[in-house]
Amino acid sequence: MSYSPPSAARPLSRAIHLALLSLALGGTSALGALPNLALAQSLENSQVTAFQVQPGELGQVLSQFATDAHITLSFSAEQTRGRHSAGLQGSYSIDAALAKLLAGSGLRAQREDNGGYVLVRDEGALEMDETTITGQLGATTEGTGSYTTGSTSTATKMNLSIRETPQSISVVTRQRMDDQNLQSISEVLNQTPGVTMSQDGGERFNIYSRGSAINTYQYDGVTTYQENQTRTMPSTLMDMAIYDRVEVVRGATGLMTGAGDPSGVVNVIRKRPTRDFHAYVQGGVGSWDYKRLETDVSGPLTDTGNLRGRMVAAKQVNDTFMDWYQQDRDIVYGVIEADLTDTTVARLSIDHQRYRPTGAQGVPMLYTNGEQTDFSRSTSSGARWNEDRFDTNNYTFGLEQQLANDWQLKVAATYMEVDRDTRTGSYQSSTGMSYITPEGIANINQAYSEANQRQKAVDATVQGPFELFGQTHELIFGANYLDYVNHHYAWTGPTAKVDFNTWNNELPKPDKDGFAPSLDYDVDTQQSGYFGAARFNLMDDLHLILGARGSNYHYHYYSKSIASGYVLDYGMTERGVVTPYAGLVYDLTPDQSVYVSYTDIFKPQSSQDRSGKVLDPVVGKNYEVGWKGAFYDGQLNANVAAYLIKRDNVAELDAGYTVPGTDEDAYKAVSGAKTKGIDLELAGELAPGWQLQTSFSHSRTEDADGERLTTQLPLDTFRLWSTYDLPGQWNRLTVGGGASWNSSNSLYFSRYNSRVGQDDYTVVNLMARYRLTDQLSTTLNLNNVLDEKYYAGFSGSYAHYGAPRNLMMNVRYDF
Repeated sequence: MSYSPPSAARPLSRAIHLALLSLALGGTSALGALPNLALAQSLENSQVTAFQVQPGELGQVLSQFATDAHITLSFSAEQTRGRHSAGLQGSYSIDAALAKLLAGSGLRAQREDNGGYVLVRDEGALEMDETTITGQLGATTEGTGSYTTGSTSTATKMNLSIRETPQSISVVTRQRMDDQNLQSISEVLNQTPGVTMSQDGGERFNIYSRGSAINTYQYDGVTTYQENQTRTMPSTLMDMAIYDRVEVVRGATGLMTGAGDPSGVVNVIRKRPTRDFHAYVQGGVGSWDYKRLETDVSGPLTDTGNLRGRMVAAKQVNDTFMDWYQQDRDIVYGVIEADLTDTTVARLSIDHQRYRPTGAQGVPMLYTNGEQTDFSRSTSSGARWNEDRFDTNNYTFGLEQQLANDWQLKVAATYMEVDRDTRTGSYQSSTGMSYITPEGIANINQAYSEANQRQKAVDATVQGPFELFGQTHELIFGANYLDYVNHHYAWTGPTAKVDFNTWNNELPKPDKDGFAPSLDYDVDTQQSGYFGAARFNLMDDLHLILGARGSNYHYHYYSKSIASGYVLDYGMTERGVVTPYAGLVYDLTPDQSVYVSYTDIFKPQSSQDRSGKVLDPVVGKNYEVGWKGAFYDGQLNANVAAYLIKRDNVAELDAGYTVPGTDEDAYKAVSGAKTKGIDLELAGELAPGWQLQTSFSHSRTEDADGERLTTQLPLDTFRLWSTYDLPGQWNRLTVGGGASWNSSNSLYFSRYNSRVGQDDYTVVNLMARYRLTDQLSTTLNLNNVLDEKYYAGFSGSYAHYGAPRNLMMNVRYDF
């Protein structure tokens, strides 16, 4: 079966136009014009025309384009079945437009002698997943070599380009991760525009955007929860071997995720099976005895390709620049994807991560006299036997069903389980307190803990186009559910005193029988929500997104100090919390637009005041206005945004007070808090072979009196990374480099009337890749070229130095 657009797609006026164009090329009669007809058509097809083709099923999108472009395009239903297109917005020649619509599909449009086109298999293309649960054509970044993506659904679950989305979005692509050797999510987020980081003792990374912590992480668009009061935070310890890209939406995302901070959401999108065989193996070595081995195999499991699979495995062991601190991690990922029918695709995946850090990161930040410390970067704060043991398993299922009239149903579910054991002998730390004297006498806490965490989440959406007032619009309805349970039990041993300057991380390892029960800590939260949103194309160049969400929220917090007997048992239930969302986008040109968006903020919290009362939920409003551009057929995306966040009941440290019955710091609710800032970003291809991602962000959070909050975070950040494929006889060489600059940051310790921190600092990194053959390449990364000494982050009274100058080499073979 084949399809050709109706004859109306080739009206008489077009035939007359071709004849006139042919005569202009030199024909003197109708018969003389005929030999020039093909050349005339070729010239017409090279002319640039503005197109507005909505996203959807590939066959329907191509049919619409053929009608708009007045061409004949023939293809079989089998060729396009199960594939989707992000559509086309902008000015293109016909050939460029077809290439854009078909990019990544494994198909290309071949021009026929009669001037029409026919779809054929592109033998030189690596066909990526076009029938995945959340990925759309132009969304997958693996194999593109690009630093941007053509489609994203993280902000609205609608398949829109970055330019069409009325919020700030940054994407770290597979190519960017490979170029800069970003192997963990913390490394990725540390390079992401508008994102900053702090870290307290142990493996707890606190990620911030726009003045608030990011605690919402999505796996393939399914929302999970993270409670940063516990150290069991698997979302900040992910290995990146199994992911295609990381999308970060900055600002409030309550329409899709429900209760949360106005910081944003991190969405990690897994690699999917490919329809063609694809595999690689790579090994890396580097400073501090770094060793890593990784392999990835993907392809069809049946002759027809209706069943596909992929397996990824990685092993990494390394010492670090810190004495007696090592890391050992394993990651295994398997996924199967099946075309159950011509319109139904299912996917099942399992991934397992085993992580075994030993020793302890970080150093004391100040002495008991209030003076700031200054240690060697090799200093670490834990006994040699200090250890953490993380085991994380993720099980996911997805189903995508094509419905009539280009509507689509998606259902995705995830189940995550985390088991953690830790035995700690490390420097004692708490907010606002120092436990080391100027002479170096320090307290070392000895403790043992066990934790287990379970998360279940389901997300379902149905979406599609509808016609109204002569325009095509998009509508989406959805529901999601999240159940998070974290149980933590701790035992405490005797506190040891050591000379921190000479102890050499040696401490007798106490027997487990010497530990006494100290803490029983549980957190349970359930959230369900229903939402609806529509993208109205009010005019060809004016688009309005309106939506609302209704959320039900239950939160239970239990904490018991075994030694004192103090118990905090707190529960909260909220029903029918409505979160509105509005975004307006105006297209200045086919490549540029301006936008404004608004949404509400609602976030329960567990912080307590000086009387022991838990603070009321944070509420507020999020406003954003900006300009976006998508240039070179969407290969380069630019964004300028300004935002204002207003919040009430924000927890602020109540200096000098603790929660009754504990030594935990007390907090007070601050109303009238404001966060103001700007984000600027440019990402993508500047010229053939020249990739770039650069940004500048400014974010200031103040209380009602204008006093700055979150001073531990830099006020301004600048990120730059770029690579260039050399031309000519050097075309096998790629060179790259960049810099990260952070403005000064500090913490104030009221107990000592002391402020400690650091000045502005810049970290410069370089890379080079040489392709020895078409399959074999080697990459060299030189990090912190200037050997800058700086704090990568600090929190409480702990600080973490950034890594000194170091070298990494990687060799990769693609099959």
